Amino acid sequence: MKKVLVLCTGNSCRSVIAEALINHMGKGRYSAFSAGSKPAGYVHPKSIETLKRHGIDPGAPRSKSWNEFSDQSFDLVITVCDQAAGESCPLFPGKPKKLHWSTPDPAKATGTDAEIEAAFDKAFFMLKKNIEDVTNDRA
Repeated sequence: MKKVLVLCTGNSCRSVIAEALINHMGKGRYSAFSAGSKPAGYVHPKSIETLKRHGIDPGAPRSKSWNEFSDQSFDLVITVCDQAAGESCPLFPGKPKKLHWSTPDPAKATGTDAEIEAAFDKAFFMLKKNIEDVTNDRA
């Protein structure tokens, strides 16, 4: 089973969605975790709503620091926000493959409920496409 770590800054939206998608789509072949460089301390409720709306079990995610994983090895480390990609990530044991998926932060969306929901859906589908490539060995 391939072990994946998804990183962003706050670990409240994009990385949480990607973690759940990888665990769902790569069931039995991939085990994903998520973390942030500066954890928000909460998971954005719209992240959970978006996953459930698309039939994905969100599990019981929590916003956590990437330092919790600094002594673990991963096959793949993915950054999903440009800020985290530019930061000095901890060095993880082994030689994980690194990918960067620039994904707009839906937590910054403003407007009507429908516009905010659309921003979360946009992030969800961007991540889903990238994850399909990874879980089908096209990345």
